[in-house]
Amino acid sequence: MHYSQPIARNISVCSPVRTSIGVPIMNVWKLRLSMAGTMAIIIGLSTLVSAVVLSLAGTFDLVTLGILVVAINLFQWLISPYIIDALYRTRELTVEENPKLHEMVENLSKKSGIKKPRLMLASIPIPNAFAYGSPMAGNRVAVTDGLLKTLDTGEVEAVIGHELGHLKHRDVQVMMFVSILPAIFYFLGYSLMLSQMYGGRREQNSGGGALIGIVFMAFSWILNMFILYLSRLREYHADRHSALIVENGSHKLSTGLAKIVNATKNMSRFRKQKQNQSAFKALFIADPDHAEIDSAEISQAATSGEQDLVQGIISRKLTLADRITEAFSTHPNIIKRLRALKELD
Repeated sequence: MHYSQPIARNISVCSPVRTSIGVPIMNVWKLRLSMAGTMAIIIGLSTLVSAVVLSLAGTFDLVTLGILVVAINLFQWLISPYIIDALYRTRELTVEENPKLHEMVENLSKKSGIKKPRLMLASIPIPNAFAYGSPMAGNRVAVTDGLLKTLDTGEVEAVIGHELGHLKHRDVQVMMFVSILPAIFYFLGYSLMLSQMYGGRREQNSGGGALIGIVFMAFSWILNMFILYLSRLREYHADRHSALIVENGSHKLSTGLAKIVNATKNMSRFRKQKQNQSAFKALFIADPDHAEIDSAEISQAATSGEQDLVQGIISRKLTLADRITEAFSTHPNIIKRLRALKELD
């Protein structure tokens, strides 16, 4: 672990360093408006399609099934921290084991204006970090063994600042809420398809249930695209939070992200063994499933030093393939993400 450097000084969130970092106020509001607009589209489209299709169906059974899906997802959210702990073999990291890391989390939590979360250690070699929690388990921030071995102190601090941004912005709750919506539509559509296939003669002759089921399942895919876009916006928002509370945070986070992607690329065998954990990849600071693609940008960049590495990535041109791939990702393209952080320098 790299903890030879001193912990960054405590900087008040009200100090002039906010403006010295160069955060464009209009860009911050544009980002927040984009997130609010995307949320409004997701909820509005869901409500509209639900009202139209359910009124045409004229059945209470669909409503009952929808309520059941909501209940299942809420229960899953409540117990998800314990599932995550089991999947990633996390345990609570005591103050005695790593007092400097605890002090770092304490200081950054104060700057963020939130209660210090429980600090967890995930016993996996992939360098990453994630924030999670529920009313039952409380808020938690986990770092992996690989993160502490790959990044230096300042970069770890910037990564933790990003994760605390997710907790401050309640991203865990927001993404849980919007993720319920496509699940409802998918299960409603799937149940209607099964009902049409195995129902009575009258239901088989009508064919209306199957058509409604197809509409529901197609709409769940459309909603997922909006949710992925919302997830990418919230990653940008968390990056900005790190830049605000960590001294020189945008530079530290840039180099940290580049190192994470580069190191993850070399662990393809481990990632393939952990494919069953991909459902929680939206929690990570960087998507391990896109490490190969993102690392292609890094491998073609300058490698003589950290600053040259980041600058080399930023200077690359975004291709159509990059944009298409990003549309199906929970995280922004590495080039766009580092460019956004560069604007904060």
